Amino acid sequence: MAQWKDMAAKPTDTATSPASVSQPGKVYLVGAGPGDPGLITVRGRECLAEADLVLYDGLVNPLLLRHSHAKAQRTCRMEGPEGRRLDQAEINRQLVEAGLSGLTVVRLKGGDPFIFGRGTEEAAALAAAGIPFEVVPGITAATAAAVYTGISLTHRDHASAVAFVTGHEDPLKAESALDYAALARFPGTLVFYMGLHRLPTIAAKLMAEGKVSTTPTAVVSRATSPLQRTVIAPLECIAKVVAEAGLHAPSLVIVGDCVQVREVAHWFEDRPLFGKKIAITRPDDQADAAIDLAWRMGALPIPLPTIEISPPEDWSAVDAALSRLGEYDWLIFTSVNGVAGLLDRLWDQGGDARKLGHCQIAAIGPGTAAALKTYGLRCDLMPDEFRAEALGAALSSHVATRRVLWARANRGRDVLPRELSAAGAHVDQVVVYQNQDVTAWPDEAVQQLEAGELDWIALSSPSIANQVAQLLPAAAHVHLGRKTRIAAISPVTAEAAKEAGLPVHAVATDYTWPGLLNAIARATSE
Repeated sequence: MAQWKDMAAKPTDTATSPASVSQPGKVYLVGAGPGDPGLITVRGRECLAEADLVLYDGLVNPLLLRHSHAKAQRTCRMEGPEGRRLDQAEINRQLVEAGLSGLTVVRLKGGDPFIFGRGTEEAAALAAAGIPFEVVPGITAATAAAVYTGISLTHRDHASAVAFVTGHEDPLKAESALDYAALARFPGTLVFYMGLHRLPTIAAKLMAEGKVSTTPTAVVSRATSPLQRTVIAPLECIAKVVAEAGLHAPSLVIVGDCVQVREVAHWFEDRPLFGKKIAITRPDDQADAAIDLAWRMGALPIPLPTIEISPPEDWSAVDAALSRLGEYDWLIFTSVNGVAGLLDRLWDQGGDARKLGHCQIAAIGPGTAAALKTYGLRCDLMPDEFRAEALGAALSSHVATRRVLWARANRGRDVLPRELSAAGAHVDQVVVYQNQDVTAWPDEAVQQLEAGELDWIALSSPSIANQVAQLLPAAAHVHLGRKTRIAAISPVTAEAAKEAGLPVHAVATDYTWPGLLNAIARATSE
């Protein structure tokens, strides 16, 4: 899980504090699930959207922070005589202090707050301070790890019961509270949380109390993430096999005959991009769809924005065009940003879709058409190939002597206005958004690039290709083509990348993000 380490977090600099606090705020103890951001509950997402402050633990996938605009703070483990551990008293103090200040707080916890999550201690601290709180259950690691590994913890032929056991008790206890004799006799599946480092002891104690040494045993590391790894062996040699495999925490240990069903029920690790680390270079506030799709295909998406989207510095040209919309026969949109920039400005100026009733609308591709749909608009024309040349060719027979308005960025290719003008159209261009270059990437992303830890960099426009070439650290170039490969969303983007000195190893045939990720999947399988 450490590989995610805040790369997707979008915290603000400060929490929003009420001007005066007459009553305490509210704290939500929310289960985040074990790793897959899609496993958070609907209620959990609602709480994140409402929060002023998010206090999250190290097992939480930072991609979940994209559901919140609050300040986000990670709880860190501290070194002590018993090793690295969370300072629960300090976390309780922070929750109480934030609640008393009137903030809406989400305490985001891996798995479920009340299953080996110390959520009850946090709830008790809040109750003692008189702070209202709500507990939102989460999918606990045991059930998720089993399902994502293809193991059914209960099975009519193998187990009618399941026991959840901690593999890491409070080190301050005088003696263990676990009855290994009872556990060895348990008529079902045993699941040990946080048991990786004590695996030799757990296996030895179970066998010493009579557990059959050949009992199938699985250890699942980093469950439900693209980094998930599963090792299966008989109980008597599981510790040795796991040590040789070099598994990492967090891990769960599953002991029982149910482990056998994995042979026919595994599915998660069969996804086409499983385990691949893919840099998503879209602007940060527009990357969610690509990140979600990459995750669903099994990849570990690494947000690596190279440009930022901002409003134009001066709206006067746009406002002038909007004031004479009745003069235009066609509106042309070549990006989602263009749709939002023009139509949001129309709304801000007191207009709405009725102003467009006489215009026909062209969209460069399905993403842009989908953006129009959110405004209740259908496009009248979309080319078969989603690029400017194809859009110009498709429009050329419709625009002779017509007035055309193109909502565009402050920079980009000028193929479209040239082709339309050659076809006899009168073309007006208005800048409705700006592309601004990101001047530096996060340090952790740079370190991963320099170490060759990223498998793919996905490029979705010529401007992004050029900016990646500018920002790519020199040490990363030695890995291009060997450890790190580059994929382009279109031939035009691929050509821009090559001109900028970047080798291209996959080019989408469908010029969309799904097409780009599918191209990576095809290249990966070759």
